[in-house]
Amino acid sequence: MFTGIVEELGEIVRTTDTGGDSALVAVRGPLVTSDARHGDSIAVNGVCLTVVDVSDGVFTADVMGETLRRTALGALRPGDPVNLERAAALNSRLGGHLVQGHVDGVGEVLSREPAAQWETVRFRLPASLSRYVVEKGSITVDGISLTVAGVGDDWFSVGLIPTTLKLTTLGARGVGDPVNLEVDVLAKYVERLLGDRAAGGDR
Repeated sequence: MFTGIVEELGEIVRTTDTGGDSALVAVRGPLVTSDARHGDSIAVNGVCLTVVDVSDGVFTADVMGETLRRTALGALRPGDPVNLERAAALNSRLGGHLVQGHVDGVGEVLSREPAAQWETVRFRLPASLSRYVVEKGSITVDGISLTVAGVGDDWFSVGLIPTTLKLTTLGARGVGDPVNLEVDVLAKYVERLLGDRAAGGDR
């Protein structure tokens, strides 16, 4: 479990095809690897990956083909920056919202509108996810916990403060770039519970 508060802007070191529809990804992140061990979870652009090895500020993780196909990780190349966050501890502050690191879909940057103190960025929203996104609600974009500023049938927008623009990948994302999206898991649980109630009466 994560909070969507990026700890470090890391970098892809290499991606090695391991056969069998999978890959081994090496990521540089001195902060997140400072206490990382084999089996720990680290979110890379919002995707929960399991640490296989750690050496000199670089960790490696196995990535299955399913993950490469359903997220934007497959488009990353050596040198690309990535948002990194270690799994949350039970005694840590919940600065963002509850984030699982399970990407629900891939969006796309539609537009950027700079303002004096912030920037409004609009993203394409897959139709299958639109019912989970509400104005003033939470959404995770490339592992960053953000508040929805506006929403339509196939888009949503957020306001990015200077800190987010400077310390995460969203500062450099251009129109057309893909982003990983994770909607608020609470919305999905509510939908399932209400669906079960409608199907089964008041049981």
